[in-house]
Amino acid sequence: MLTFFAMPDTQKQGGNAQTLWTDFAELRFQVLEQNNGLATVIRFELCNPTVKIGDVLVVLDGTDVRFHGMIFQIGENGWAVAADRRGSTIPVSFH
Repeated sequence: MLTFFAMPDTQKQGGNAQTLWTDFAELRFQVLEQNNGLATVIRFELCNPTVKIGDVLVVLDGTDVRFHGMIFQIGENGWAVAADRRGSTIPVSFH
């Protein structure tokens, strides 16, 4: 099961986006879009019911940020979609 960790929200207001992070080795995902061999839009398994559209997904590989994108779609099937069209370093050939 994929583990997501929410960054602390100092304002504790429901309308604010939250930042979620997970380890790259634990991420189950499918590449939906790519640019120059890097995944720019991914579909990933989501097990946290508090996540909402507009939240941010950060995927770490040690101290390196591999993906930093906004979640723009959440399905009822337990999967969500996020986009990082400028800074992703996840290679398409990984999967």
